Order: sequence, then C-alpha cells, then structure tokens
Amino acid sequence: MSISMAESAAPVSTEAVVTGQPAPKRRPKLGRRGWQTVIWFVVLIAITAIVLYPLVWLLFATFKPNSEFGSNLGLLPEAPTIDNYLKVMEGIAGVPMWRFFANSLIIAVGSVIGTVLSSALAAYAFARIQFKGLAILFAAMIGTLLLPFHVVIIPQYIIFNQLELVDTFWPLLLPKFLATEAFFVFLLVQFIRQLPRDMDEAALIDGAGHVRIFWSVILPLIKPALITCAIFAFIWSWNDFLGPLLYLTSPENYPLPIALRLYNDQTSTSDFGATVTASFIALIPVLLFFLVFQRFLVDGVATQGLKG
Repeated sequence: MSISMAESAAPVSTEAVVTGQPAPKRRPKLGRRGWQTVIWFVVLIAITAIVLYPLVWLLFATFKPNSEFGSNLGLLPEAPTIDNYLKVMEGIAGVPMWRFFANSLIIAVGSVIGTVLSSALAAYAFARIQFKGLAILFAAMIGTLLLPFHVVIIPQYIIFNQLELVDTFWPLLLPKFLATEAFFVFLLVQFIRQLPRDMDEAALIDGAGHVRIFWSVILPLIKPALITCAIFAFIWSWNDFLGPLLYLTSPENYPLPIALRLYNDQTSTSDFGATVTASFIALIPVLLFFLVFQRFLVDGVATQGLKG
C-alpha cells in the first residue's frame, strides 16, 4: 500500500503526459567552482606546453641537417635525416660516444653513493651525538654554503696535483665521500631532528650502538630525504662542466659535458646538428632518473615543514 502511494505521489512531467515519452534528462549546469576548475585546467595545460616546448623542439632538431639551423626555426625539419645520430655514435677525437657516456655515468653514480653515505653519517652525528664543539662545527659547516666554489679551486688543484691524481676521476669523486656538500648535510640533519628520540633510546636499551641505530633505525626513516639528495647529486654531477674541465686532460676520460664542447671547437664552424643530438642524448638519463624518483622528491620536500 505504501509503495503504491509513493508511486502516485511522484511528480510526472507534463511533456511525458502529452507525448507519452519519458522526459529527456537535463544536463547539470557548471557552477562557479566548476568553471574555475576548467579555467585552471586550461591554464595548467598552457603552462605545461610552454615548459615542454623547448624539449620537444630539441627532439625534432636532432633530425635537422646542418643547413637548416639558422634558416628553419620551426618545430618540424624540412628534410629529416638521421645523419646526426650516426655522426654522434661514431664519436669524436678518436673516442666513441659510449665512452663519454660511461665516464659521465661513473662520475655521477660515484658522486651519488659518496654524497648520500657521507652526508647521512655527518647528519647523524650532528643530530644525534652530543660532543664538545657541536654548535661551532655545525655553524662552520653551514658557513661553507656561503663560500664560493671558485675560492677553493686553486688549493684543491694543487693538492690533487701533488698527489698525482690529475687526469683521473679521483678529484671529482673523493670530496663526495668526505661530506663536503653542506646543503645535503643540512637537509638530512633537519630530517633526523624531526624523528622522535624514543626509538634511539629503545635501541640503546636493547644494546645497539650508534652504528646499528644509524643503519637499522635512522636510515629507513629518512629514505625520502636520501632519495632527494641522490636526485640532486646525480643531476649536478651529470651536468658538471667546470670540475672535469679542470682535472681531466685526456679525451678518453672526458664526460659528456666536455665532449659536447668538442663539436664546437673541432673546426672553425660548429656542427650544430651533432651538438644538438649529443645534448639530447645527454639529457635522457637525467629525465629518466627524475621521472623514476620524482615521487620521493615530492615527499622529501613536502615533509620539510613537518615536526616530529
């Protein structure tokens, strides 16, 4: 009985009564918030297109012959060719491209390992161990952020030259294992200070020392910060030009940034096609590294303002 009364009380469209057909469903209108969302979506698409356009242009420019550089500024090449890739793969100065790529990879991976390990150890000491002169040493470490790199170039070169390490990778890798990157040390110190000390005290009661606490308790909890440091260390080392220019003299030891210069210095005229193609190849590992670990980078930066 109640069901039949509910059915009879339901409103019936006049159009449905006249035509005998159900009334068409009306589409919901976009409210003020809906239009704001659409506008923001369009703006973000436009900004993304502007940001990615240079990368897309670089990709298509790798298929342009040298004759089109300077005359064809458009996106698409008029006479596409793969000669640039063939020329780059052959290498330059008697060194194949894979050797330059391998040198950059060795320096970048070694820099990441050294920076992450040494910075984490130094940060643990500053954040968890109480010793005399802690405040002074920490202030001195922060002060090195204000010290220009060019001030220490000559003393460092003299030291490595006396050690007969010039024209090797050691001048580029050894400082990374000595926690010389104050930015990363400071970043990890902030992360470790946010962690509650209850876990450290519980581990101490169980008989764990500083090494066990650092390896089993602290490191797993600061994983986002470690990956953030690894991303920046990899990008900075991969794109470093001044360091390899100072310490490496043999072409077979050159990384990609130095190899790119050779395409412009080999003759009186620059090989723009090969330079653009080599630049795009050098950019691929950085993009892949960033895309794989970007989620951890966002997590690491987002937790900087949180307190434990």
